Amino acid sequence: MILTNLTIYTMNSENEIIENGAIRTEGNKIAEIGKSEELSGSNEEIIDMGGINVYPGFIDAHTHLGIFGDSEEYCDGNEDSDPITPQLRVIDGIDTGNMYFEEAVRAGVTTAIISPGSTNPIAGQISAVKTYSPSFPDAGRIDDMVIKTPIAVKFALGENPKSTYNDKEQMPVTRMAVAALIREALEKAKRYEKQKNQYESDIENCDEPEYDQKSEAMLDLIRRNIPAHFHAHSANDIYTAIRIAKEFDIRAVIVHATQGHEICAGIINEVEGVLSGPILTDVSKPELRHLSLSSPGIISKSGIPTALITDHPETPISLLTLCAAAAVRGGMDRNDALRAITITPAEICGIADRTGSIEAGKDADLVFFRHDPFDITEKPLHTMIGGRLLSFE
Repeated sequence: MILTNLTIYTMNSENEIIENGAIRTEGNKIAEIGKSEELSGSNEEIIDMGGINVYPGFIDAHTHLGIFGDSEEYCDGNEDSDPITPQLRVIDGIDTGNMYFEEAVRAGVTTAIISPGSTNPIAGQISAVKTYSPSFPDAGRIDDMVIKTPIAVKFALGENPKSTYNDKEQMPVTRMAVAALIREALEKAKRYEKQKNQYESDIENCDEPEYDQKSEAMLDLIRRNIPAHFHAHSANDIYTAIRIAKEFDIRAVIVHATQGHEICAGIINEVEGVLSGPILTDVSKPELRHLSLSSPGIISKSGIPTALITDHPETPISLLTLCAAAAVRGGMDRNDALRAITITPAEICGIADRTGSIEAGKDADLVFFRHDPFDITEKPLHTMIGGRLLSFE
């Protein structure tokens, strides 16, 4: 298939914009991009898109899509019977029949990073998934929608774990205890890895360590194959996340960073990125008192890779572009805001080889607008996921 007569916002490293551009797809991949006259000479199906704009499919880098629903039956985001649960895999709890998968597609959000909730100091394994299934709009099989899993392990600091376990009269009920439990789990995982390595290098003389599901689940983390995504709003929690990451030599991404704009100059070389937001929310707890529309722009301008998030269902995933528009209103550079819902989250979350920009070899995930996607009155005309063109006119 060749889509012609487009203005292509590639979001590649040069931020290239191609006027009168064309995109050729093969199966579920982008095969070629260029000028319309260069790509229109084959015998393939050609669709004239009428001069509209096309962007990479949008990416929401932190959601709880499909694990929090409208009833207790579908609220599977928090296993708060145990504060340390790195062995949990979010894909085992996702309900792809949740209405917001279709809402995401209709809003041009083609990739969602789905995380367990934030009541546990260590909550489980995070996945990157397509919002579309082959049986769209019906519920699909999550295994067919996964881009990469796990992409990170979810950690949480601050009020969420404190309040959850205070109600249970169980540790942790202070920030000190939250950090202590995380350290204990990381130390156990480090020792477990050392024992495994010793056994594998000298099977005859070393005993195989007893299987530890929690430590096993953290091996990719402590081997630096994937980062920890630290839920942290306030400056002191952000500093604790960095302190723990340094102690155990793990990679750190900060989720929310509500006060991050006040300390970004001091953490620029300490974190791999910030998943900023949600900014379209209220000050519902004390650690949100620094909430500001200007926060994402300040963090981004400091040089820290910054993505924008909805934290769905805190803010509906369908409003991701509105979050980006609000960040621009707060002072974020417009191009940075576009990158914050396309290539930047792809890079932070380790899926930039598949998505985030319009380049040959990447997944054919695209979203088409007649005008500005940040205009509140605009909605996508079409979304393409995995090479399938869906129209909403």
